[in-house]
Amino acid sequence: MASTLFFCVNLQAQTNTTTIKDALLIAAHNKSKLENSEQLLVVYNYQPESYSAFFVALEKKDNRWIVKQEPVQVCIGKNGFATQLNKREGDGKSPTGIFRLGKLYTYEKQLNTLLENQQTTAEDKWIDDSNSEDYNRFVKGATNAKSYENLLLKTDAYKYCMVIEYNTNPIIKGKGSAIFFHLAVKKSSFTAGCVAIDEENMKLMVSWLDPKRNPTIIMGNFNVLKSGL
Repeated sequence: MASTLFFCVNLQAQTNTTTIKDALLIAAHNKSKLENSEQLLVVYNYQPESYSAFFVALEKKDNRWIVKQEPVQVCIGKNGFATQLNKREGDGKSPTGIFRLGKLYTYEKQLNTLLENQQTTAEDKWIDDSNSEDYNRFVKGATNAKSYENLLLKTDAYKYCMVIEYNTNPIIKGKGSAIFFHLAVKKSSFTAGCVAIDEENMKLMVSWLDPKRNPTIIMGNFNVLKSGL
């Protein structure tokens, strides 16, 4: 029993070492596009179609990236990552790229964060209707859009819901919408294209991320990201 436990712990340590090494490699090979960022979330998988991905939080000190948070597994789109520039509305894939982390929508009235944030109500929506003039935008109250995401759900999925600034500037119709960094309500599940993490690690990120440090997320398949975007 003791030897089995030691083997499992040792295997986990090796996995973490490899995961960190690969995350740092991704950051290094995208250095020129990350020069203005001091906080980086790295999300990647090894099989493009897998909805299970690794997550590593890095911060820049003395112009080099160091690990802020130990690696964890997260959920992404049920069909894995879309190749760069090929994301489509409703494809069940997470976008590949480097994106700014934006506003935080939360069920909580008060929380410890430097992020721009807003407590959500039943009136709050994010439009995913490709034909709507409000496509991939936040709307409060009534809308003519035929489909949208409610930001206040019956589950805790959007208890912390951070906007991943994909397809937001400019907004291109049909290229995908409502890409968030939010809570995973079930283990080993998948999303419609978002990145979902457990609540403990989400709280760490919410209290750590600082808009003045230009928090950024880089996401995609390892072989794509290590080649540089």
